[in-house]
Amino acid sequence: MLRQLLGRPLAGRGAARGTVWRADVQRGRPRGPWRSAALSAVVAWGALGCQATTPEPSVMPLGTVRLYETGVGYFERAGIISEGSDTLPVPASHVDDALKTLVVLSDGSNVQVAGVEFDSVMSRGLARSLAALPLDAEQEVSFTDVLTSLKGIDVEVIVSGEQLRGRLIEVRTAPPLRDATPVVKELGREATPPPRGTPPEPPADTEEDHYLTLVAEDGGVRRFRASQVSQLRPQDPALQSRLSAAASALSGRAAQIQRGLRVLATGGARVRLGYIAETPVWRATYRLLLASQSNAKIEGWALIHNDTDEVWRSVRVELVNGRPDSFLFPLSAPRYARRPLATPAETLSTVPQLADRTPDQIWGDHADDELGGGGTGYGSGFGSGGGRLSGSHGVRVPQVRAGTKESGEISIGNLAEIAQAAGLEAGALFSYELPSQLNLRAHGSALVPFTSQTIAARRLTWFESAGEAGRSGARISNTGSQTLPAGPVSVYEARAAGASSGFSGETGLPRLKPKERAFLRFGVDLDVELELDREVKTKPREVPQKVRFENDALVVHFVRHREVGYELRNRSGAARDVFLALDVVKNAKVEGADELDYDLESETALAVFKVAPGATVKRRLQLKEALGRTTPVASLTSKAVTELSQEADLPEAERRALAAAAPLIKAVEQAEEALAEGKREVTRLSGELERMQEHLKALGDKSGSPAGANPLVVRILDLEDRLSRAERQVETLTTQVTDRGKVVKEHLKALGADVPVAGEPAN
Repeated sequence: MLRQLLGRPLAGRGAARGTVWRADVQRGRPRGPWRSAALSAVVAWGALGCQATTPEPSVMPLGTVRLYETGVGYFERAGIISEGSDTLPVPASHVDDALKTLVVLSDGSNVQVAGVEFDSVMSRGLARSLAALPLDAEQEVSFTDVLTSLKGIDVEVIVSGEQLRGRLIEVRTAPPLRDATPVVKELGREATPPPRGTPPEPPADTEEDHYLTLVAEDGGVRRFRASQVSQLRPQDPALQSRLSAAASALSGRAAQIQRGLRVLATGGARVRLGYIAETPVWRATYRLLLASQSNAKIEGWALIHNDTDEVWRSVRVELVNGRPDSFLFPLSAPRYARRPLATPAETLSTVPQLADRTPDQIWGDHADDELGGGGTGYGSGFGSGGGRLSGSHGVRVPQVRAGTKESGEISIGNLAEIAQAAGLEAGALFSYELPSQLNLRAHGSALVPFTSQTIAARRLTWFESAGEAGRSGARISNTGSQTLPAGPVSVYEARAAGASSGFSGETGLPRLKPKERAFLRFGVDLDVELELDREVKTKPREVPQKVRFENDALVVHFVRHREVGYELRNRSGAARDVFLALDVVKNAKVEGADELDYDLESETALAVFKVAPGATVKRRLQLKEALGRTTPVASLTSKAVTELSQEADLPEAERRALAAAAPLIKAVEQAEEALAEGKREVTRLSGELERMQEHLKALGDKSGSPAGANPLVVRILDLEDRLSRAERQVETLTTQVTDRGKVVKEHLKALGADVPVAGEPAN
């Protein structure tokens, strides 16, 4: 990169006269290989030894920082604004955000802001173009590239102590030096031998070198090696500025270079300037102290970072848990539109015909009677594009048979209402203001408290299923007025008076709005066991309630009845509330538990059992689920439809429709059986015909019998006739199966709505 080539960072604004390249030279030769260390660049501004004394603009003090969870922060500065001297210090990469979000707030005073002035942000492509460097953004800028960019430029060069001024007209590769004698003959004088006692010269430079050709101010042409140059400086101040800007733009740290936005305003009025900038996402972490069976104390701590180069002094910090839209937009760098190139009708050259050739040379010798022609061409193009980007548990899916799902036609209950009645939707955007102002060093981080409150909490033991290990947990409710952001939680349990709190485990807290609840699990409870009661051996029972025909399929809506027994054992000296996750759908009814609960986050119904200290109890649950099973028409059997038509809980009209459909389905089954038999016959005849043809081919004409009298030929002809009849029969049966299937579908369509079955009188 050019910044690496120049060797050291830019000096401050308003400092030297030009851009200077210097090399450490000892009697005409660098101390080491010139390409790696002989030449380094130093960018300076103003007169050497005469630094500018322009005072630095004052920075308006930072008063408020508002951090969002989308990775942006609102920075607000307040103070008495003075004429054009107050600045907003932002990195170059944040200038776009500051320009598109800057807002000026006043307390009713008469202040006029004329605008915001800043150093133009130069893109890498523009920087390379203005400095005549290679345009390929992926190509590193080399020393050769910099020298080549100065061709045709007036420069000041110091070679072996001699100062020259002139125009650089050539940069060519030179062979490396092979001996230790300084090559200065090209300057028109012999080298002076070193004094007696001088240390020996270092080995000659064996790396690639360059010849530089200079047209001096006196008209003389000088040629010398780049390795002999101790200083090279363009004389044009505009070029110096371009090279300095290119050094900044092409630096690997160009995005971090601090830029000041200077506010142009009138009047000594007090104002507040706010703007958005990229910031690290603030994150929350909690300490939960379970004080009793019904409440707990929760402390929230926020991890915040000051990734700026500015020290925060007595800054008011607000933490906002919300997600306002924010996007990147290239705004600060100059952009240029492309215009079409219009040319005169007649092609004209910018080079005179006789500039370097005579008419005879243009005409040529015609020695081979060949006349070649040339051509010119040009092209241009451009393109543009942009883009916007715009401790929980997973959802528990009830285990049901394939083709079975929750019924939407019948309703026996909604287990989710248990939790919905306790929850209340609240605003998603909230703000916590730290209780005291914050002092934080540049590029420093801090963990600061942002909330401490008492919330409702219930200790519990969670079982995912019978036979698994119980999990220590708690059901908490956000009884405060602010949303609690998501974050890790360290759980502690209060001990007896005077004893320290004990660590119980860690878990994650989901985003919790006011009056919402969450189930936390943070460890293994070794004192409680839950097993299936093997004495309860009832089988599930399904009771159809409705039958519908949808999308060429028969949908049976039924209630599944189950009874499950559990044995619970509590070995601890304290009572336990056992929460068992149930494998049921929402549209269900559960009886036999002490109470029911529902986890909205994982969509899990919960049965609650209260177990006394040291007790072993047996409990039975009666489960009823409203389900629906879908069976495609092609998979229906007459036996299953007949049995379904005899279900007493189905409406009479649906039972009659199913009973009438059973013989139609039986006819389809018979046609399918005949079709299968016909296909088997076609396969058998095809195989036998192929075998006979192979026999005939093997015998050839050796039988001596006429074609009509050959028994193999007779059998082959007979097989061909039978195969043809069988194939026609298969086609007929295929059509028959399709037609009978259509009849079944038409008959079952009456089940798609609560209307009388076709052919039946209306009630």
